[in-house]
Amino acid sequence: MKYIDEYRDRDKVLALADLIRKTARKPIRIMEVCGGHTMSIHRFGIPSLLPELVELVSGPGCPVCVTSRGFIDHAVALARTEGMIIATYGDLIRVPGSTTSLDREKASGADVRIVYSILDALMIAKQNRDKKVVFLGIGFETTSPASAAGIIKAQMAGLFNFSVLSAHKVMPPAMAALIQEGVNINGYIGPGHVSTITGSHIFDFIPEQFQLGVVISGFEPLDLMQSILMLIRQHETGNPSVEIQYSRVVKPEGNLKAQQMLEEVFEPTDDWWRGLGVLKDSGMGIREKYADFDASKLFAPSIEPTREEKGCICGEVLKGLKKPIECRLFDKVCNPADPVGACMVSNEGACHAWYRYKRD
Repeated sequence: MKYIDEYRDRDKVLALADLIRKTARKPIRIMEVCGGHTMSIHRFGIPSLLPELVELVSGPGCPVCVTSRGFIDHAVALARTEGMIIATYGDLIRVPGSTTSLDREKASGADVRIVYSILDALMIAKQNRDKKVVFLGIGFETTSPASAAGIIKAQMAGLFNFSVLSAHKVMPPAMAALIQEGVNINGYIGPGHVSTITGSHIFDFIPEQFQLGVVISGFEPLDLMQSILMLIRQHETGNPSVEIQYSRVVKPEGNLKAQQMLEEVFEPTDDWWRGLGVLKDSGMGIREKYADFDASKLFAPSIEPTREEKGCICGEVLKGLKKPIECRLFDKVCNPADPVGACMVSNEGACHAWYRYKRD
């Protein structure tokens, strides 16, 4: 198939749904760990096509959702610093910190700018050499190569008024932590975009250590339905493995050039995940050789004590323990226009997806 409409062919989707019903004999709980999958699953009504034996749950696949309030508080403190420009992706600007957010700081006069790539932030730094420009690096292995390339480019260009505040994370430690905590999972829909960079080999430990399957999926209805069928077959036969459904994009070896850049600029560091706490080697810290571009080392603003919002169950949602609709704040005081928790902010957040597609 070559065209997008072919991956949304109604008859093919229904044929796969029928095959799933015929194949599934044992209950299976499948978790997706990519925010893009979360949105696609609810947008296309995938759960409604599945038998009761097959349950889909959302995991910690939304970068904005898993990022700590402490990171937002740090970014706010930098935004309040004289002569500072904050460059950020748009979905991060409305994430609540302990008492404020970047968009509120912008409204109060802070120089906070939405960018579409780190190249935009580099251009801002080039045009404003009398100011400090901090790019908020957020995301998994999908976006972190761009941050690495941006730091390398800044060094080559001598843009020493540019730096990155890194909240980049890697996915495998979170997937392992969920299993180790006893969360009921029988298989993972593997992240397609992440795997484009990493390849499939980073998930090999899951069937080897935990006897659970991983199927790396695309984002269209046929992709997701086929991936679910592949996981069901693994579960039924008791033969878990790592398979690539998204073979038109993902290769076992991944993107070697991107991996080299990540290795060059970043090093593993412990990091905090909403719902999971601090996970060993789950973050990407900037190496000492690029310390001149590490905002966490260059600046020491006064950061307010971090506190979480009472009543928000975003952490439990990210672990697949509760559904968004079980939150007493959902669609009452928490909505995309005025979010209380991070899971309601991003288009990839589970609460946002439920609000948009499953409220009625």
